[in-house]
Amino acid sequence: MKKVVFRNSFIVLITLFLFFFIFSNYSNKETSHKDENAESVMETEKKLSLIMVGDGLIHESVYMDAKTENGYNFKPMLEKVKPIISSDDLAFYNQESILGGVELGLSSYPRFNSPYEVGDAFLDAGFNLVSLANNHTLDRGESAILNSIHYWENKDVYTAGSYASDEDRNQIIIKEKNGITYALLSYTYWTNGLRIPDGKTYLLNRYDEEIVRQDIEKVRNQVDLLLVSMHFGEEYTYTPDSTQREIANYLASLGVDIIIGHHPHVVQPIEFIDDTLVIYSLGNFLSGQDRLEKLIGLMVSLDVVKDIKTGDVSLQNINSELTYTYSDYQKGYRGNYKVYPFHQLTEEILPNYNSYYQKYMDIVVHGDSRIGKSDSNGNIE
Repeated sequence: MKKVVFRNSFIVLITLFLFFFIFSNYSNKETSHKDENAESVMETEKKLSLIMVGDGLIHESVYMDAKTENGYNFKPMLEKVKPIISSDDLAFYNQESILGGVELGLSSYPRFNSPYEVGDAFLDAGFNLVSLANNHTLDRGESAILNSIHYWENKDVYTAGSYASDEDRNQIIIKEKNGITYALLSYTYWTNGLRIPDGKTYLLNRYDEEIVRQDIEKVRNQVDLLLVSMHFGEEYTYTPDSTQREIANYLASLGVDIIIGHHPHVVQPIEFIDDTLVIYSLGNFLSGQDRLEKLIGLMVSLDVVKDIKTGDVSLQNINSELTYTYSDYQKGYRGNYKVYPFHQLTEEILPNYNSYYQKYMDIVVHGDSRIGKSDSNGNIE
């Protein structure tokens, strides 16, 4: 009797074991199948987020405000925008005042030279795309340019527009992020009358149609996203001039994806020319200029989306938001500089900021349904 019971119990145990083994194996296959399906759905596209702001133009009042016992610290000036900037894969700005370092003597308008700590702060905030071609690149001569290049070359950042040799200038860098390849080119239309040293045109990319065409043809078919930074336009005007429009149309005809404009120090419109997104002027981001229009800048963010099956690349979720550079005289001089996104403003920081939002955003966006905008509370319209 005990043997029969034992034998029956053994058979039951074997049956239960086989049942659990088969169920577990089936369940794993089902889970694996679901994971493969989910992965398949996720891999239909690649996505890259990008944000762009305007000029880092460091006047004396700004670098004196950043002065410490051991050097300079600009990081507090960017702490309000850092969470926004650092959340994107790529973040662009134009370093307008050359980072020649304190060894050359710091200087302000009209011939700028800024400390390296400016770059430290922008890198800390999340910026990793930097234009070095503008009308102040030549301000302090070749030594400042080489100091700037040496500073940036040791950092995890992509710079364009100013180089230490012809070889460096002609070797266009291609990078990849999230499965999307990209390149940045940078040119300036203006030099403030300063001449590039003979035989050293690599120090500054001066805009020239033929040179630009050659640069673009070198890289256009090798990247998913081609960015061109353009320092052009008339200062302190809200409307793109005929030269800006001519250049924008020319770049669009060459297949540029995004034209990133700066120089006017005030915001200008965003528009599409065919499939090319044109931001005529992002205005100032951080500067010591006065008058409200020079203290209001623009942040433009978007997603670059690549269809894996077709290889098509599109710009999606385009959004624009205003920024404001605050300062006061609480220290007995102009200081306490801080860049705010408009949705963080209060009446104490900028009285009537809601009306200013409407005024300047009306300049930027003209009803193109592809271009969104954040209101003064941060809600996307």
